[in-house]
Amino acid sequence: MSTLEELGTEQTKKTFLRHGAREPFFGVKVGDMKKKLVKEVKKDQEVAQSLFSTGNSDAMYLAGLTVNPKLVSKELLEAWVQQAYWYMIAEYPVAWLTAESPYATELAMKWIQSDEEMVATAGWSTYSNYVSITPDDELDLGELAGLLERVRSTIHEEQNWVRSVMNGFVISVGSYVQPLHEQARDVAQEIGKVHVDVGNTACKIPLAEEYIRRVEEKGKLFKKRKTCIC
Repeated sequence: MSTLEELGTEQTKKTFLRHGAREPFFGVKVGDMKKKLVKEVKKDQEVAQSLFSTGNSDAMYLAGLTVNPKLVSKELLEAWVQQAYWYMIAEYPVAWLTAESPYATELAMKWIQSDEEMVATAGWSTYSNYVSITPDDELDLGELAGLLERVRSTIHEEQNWVRSVMNGFVISVGSYVQPLHEQARDVAQEIGKVHVDVGNTACKIPLAEEYIRRVEEKGKLFKKRKTCIC
């Protein structure tokens, strides 16, 4: 925690506050965190887990980068998703860790049904990340197709950050899952622009159809990633 405090900057803190973080936290750039702390913390899984319980956003993010996803318990993931109070924690480290855990689709589907905005955000993001690292023949294509249709019919009525990750889900399926590529493109075209209140920030929500087309133009369609934890 002392090292995190040393790495924090007022500028990064101001940026994170605009995005939804709340005190207490230090404002540590993720790149600095990776250079200085990730390798060290990975050596002690007990420390990694205790970091998250501090409620400090920087420590929570670091914990998500360092806990071993193959050894993490379902109970820990369930506890963490309830503590992930803003999208940077729910959508990224919690979702990444869950996507690489043995409980990826089980928890993704459970969380997607939640009325809690950040829990549902983590659920959609977990599934988006899961399809990016999992061979198509190991995916439940019927379940994914059903989720695409759910996006088609409900995205514009969903909660704010849930709309963002649902849009990302369409992009992920369209980019990584060959058997569902055409369906994802069709859904992307139909949903069009997705409006998300990103607060006083410069963030923009990409057009899913345009994003998938750019992936195709770069020759990167259906190329799975080795890991989603980054």
